[in-house]
Amino acid sequence: MELRQATLADSATIADFNTALAKESENLTLDPKVVRPGVEAVLRDPSRGIYFAACEGTQLIGVLMITYEWSDWRNGNFWWLQSVYIHPAFRSKGVFKSLFAYVSDQAQKNPEVCGIRLYVENHNNSAQEVYHRLGLKRTEYQVLERLLPR
Repeated sequence: MELRQATLADSATIADFNTALAKESENLTLDPKVVRPGVEAVLRDPSRGIYFAACEGTQLIGVLMITYEWSDWRNGNFWWLQSVYIHPAFRSKGVFKSLFAYVSDQAQKNPEVCGIRLYVENHNNSAQEVYHRLGLKRTEYQVLERLLPR
């Protein structure tokens, strides 16, 4: 398995993964005409985020995106793990564990990164168990949002 930063050539597969993730995790149907340009926007502009990929040969088998949250309290960036998706044929084979270790190593090498965070659906117990085993801890914060009409 190769771990690397994703490139624009990976955008179609990442968009497909994001669409599958939304369906699996939230029973939400995303518009591919919106998702693909959203993925490409990140891949073209690293100030928006970074995708990291796990590959088996030439096949993309897992992906996650990092976005940034500046913490004035810590004078550093939190890396938020988002759009975490492992192809179903490769689940329970250590792909996410390897991706997480790779991202953690990249974060550790970057003096501007002060921590790693993610959010997970309340009912996604299996993902929560994986995250806890990798050393992520529940915080006292709740995520609230207000979506704006588009």
